[in-house]
Amino acid sequence: SNDIFKENRWYNKKQVDFGKELFIKNCSVCHGKKAQKTVNWKKTLSDGSYPPPPLNGNAHAWHHPKSQLKRIISNGGKLYDGKMPGFKSILSNSDQDAVISYFQNFWDDEKYSLWLNNGGLTRE
Repeated sequence: SNDIFKENRWYNKKQVDFGKELFIKNCSVCHGKKAQKTVNWKKTLSDGSYPPPPLNGNAHAWHHPKSQLKRIISNGGKLYDGKMPGFKSILSNSDQDAVISYFQNFWDDEKYSLWLNNGGLTRE
C-alpha cells in the first residue's frame, strides 16, 4: 500500500505527502482516493468514451513516461478517448510531479523498474 514510502525513486516523501493532498482534492473524484478506479478500465462507457483508469499500477499508466503523464494531466484525456479535463491552469509543474509521485508510490518495485528501464524519466 501507499502508506509505506518507497525509497530509491525519483521522488521524495515530501512530494508524496503533498501529492496525496492534491490528488484527493483534484483527482480522486474520478480515480479514487488510492488511485484504484476504474477496475474495468478497458470497457467503454455508453457514450463510447473510456472511464478513468486506475493509476495505482493495475492499468497501463506505467507504460507512459513521466513527460506523457504530465501532458495528460495538463491537457486532459481527449487524445485517449477519455473525458478527463486538463489541469494545467490548476496544477503547476511541481504540483504535477507531486501528484505523479503519489500514485507511483502505489506501484510495486517490478512495475517501477519496468517504467524506469523503459525510459520513464527520459522518454518524451
